[in-house]
Amino acid sequence: MSKKLAAYIFSLFLSGGVEATTLLNSSYDVSRELFIALNTPFEKQWEKTHPGDTLIIKQSHAGSSKQALSILQGLKADVVTYNQVTDVQILHDKGQLIASNWKQRLPDDSSPFYSTMAFLVRKGNPKHIENWSDLARSDVKLIFSNPKTSGNGRYTWLAAWSAADLINGHNYSKIEKFMTQLLKNVEVFDTGGRGATTTFINSEMGDVLISFESEVNTIRDRYPEKGYQVILPSVNIIARFPVTWIDKNIRQNHTEKAARSYLEYLYTPSAQKIITSFYYRVNNPQLMEKNKNRFPETRFLNIEEVFGSWDQVIKTHFASGGELDKLLAMRHQ
Repeated sequence: MSKKLAAYIFSLFLSGGVEATTLLNSSYDVSRELFIALNTPFEKQWEKTHPGDTLIIKQSHAGSSKQALSILQGLKADVVTYNQVTDVQILHDKGQLIASNWKQRLPDDSSPFYSTMAFLVRKGNPKHIENWSDLARSDVKLIFSNPKTSGNGRYTWLAAWSAADLINGHNYSKIEKFMTQLLKNVEVFDTGGRGATTTFINSEMGDVLISFESEVNTIRDRYPEKGYQVILPSVNIIARFPVTWIDKNIRQNHTEKAARSYLEYLYTPSAQKIITSFYYRVNNPQLMEKNKNRFPETRFLNIEEVFGSWDQVIKTHFASGGELDKLLAMRHQ
């Protein structure tokens, strides 16, 4: 680049002739690669329709609940793309940062995609893992993220509880026994889903990694030499991935139009195609039919139908003194 051209570009920035819009997406722990793939096409699309305005999308990742807390403590994210409704709702309930009707602002209760829980096992499936009942055997070691800090871990807990409920005919004492043994089998409780993956892959701990279907399939594909296998249990929980713009922050950051357009983009056919390529499920029957080989059938259970509202779920299972705390204490007895 010549000195004259460099000086000209610099003068344009000083004079406001070249603009740049920056969005910060606060997201859950294992979504890095997905949003890297989604961001570039949207940035190019934005710049075509907004000449002279360069768009830069930045990402922040950690456990979904931890991310929500960071926003309540002052992180100026423009949009959130989380993996559980409670982590979005708290931004209204505790911080008045978003509108009360946030779920109605975008289709499908503001969840452009969803997933479920799956098992990643080692080459040849040496422990013969097929379903949730196998995870409570005393010879099986498990890796999954902590339900206290991770949406990934909470969905794992709720899916396992639901399966135990069906297996044991709604007998609470048998469910309690199953879940206690499940907890005894956990070698490491990482704070987030990606930490659990790292423990299973790099530290080579555990016989089974339990994580989102999207994560375990991506890991299998990334390490073909490892011979990992993905097991989808016959009964499962729907894990929805809610999104919203942060009203207070986008007003302060002057990013209203870009933030809304970015989340609306997630529902477009081109974005949904990228999303399914990362093994997330979408509410597009035609696209799901085209990708049916990527998404085996399972019996889906809705959290609200099995457990009641998310507020009730948190109170019963994950609050201090709830089922998780009680059974964690029992596993040492």
